[in-house]
Amino acid sequence: MNPKIINCSTRKVVGLSSTINRNEPHKIGELWRQFMPEKYKIKNVATNELIAMQLFPNNINNEGADEYTIWATVEVHDFENIPNGILSYAIPSGDYAVFTLKGMNIQGLYEKIMTEWLPKSGYTIDDRPHFQIMGENYKNGSPDSEEDIYIPIKPN
Repeated sequence: MNPKIINCSTRKVVGLSSTINRNEPHKIGELWRQFMPEKYKIKNVATNELIAMQLFPNNINNEGADEYTIWATVEVHDFENIPNGILSYAIPSGDYAVFTLKGMNIQGLYEKIMTEWLPKSGYTIDDRPHFQIMGENYKNGSPDSEEDIYIPIKPN
């Protein structure tokens, strides 16, 4: 498990968000089904990639926190001319550990990151959004799918 450590500049994203309970993973798919028809109304898209984002209260460790906010987004050049009903968010710049997920077991990868990689890494989780970039190798539901998982980090 060897992530790339990169410094990301601020990313401007637009999309839809929802606050969900950690016991409601089905709502993630519902949000994406709601967003995809709206995506085509966004004119200033920067890439063809989809970006899933999570905002956790009190960091990812959020022990005892059952709710968090999810986003279904695309990156844009600027926040001008955003369609009605579409929300904007600027993902702050900072360091990220980037892992490539092959297949669809994101929970298993997160568990390995938190229990195996993070304790030995020299980093802690930073209080910024976590996000996943679903590019040309993303195939929803396929064991051949690939996506990049961005974990916000800072030195211990």
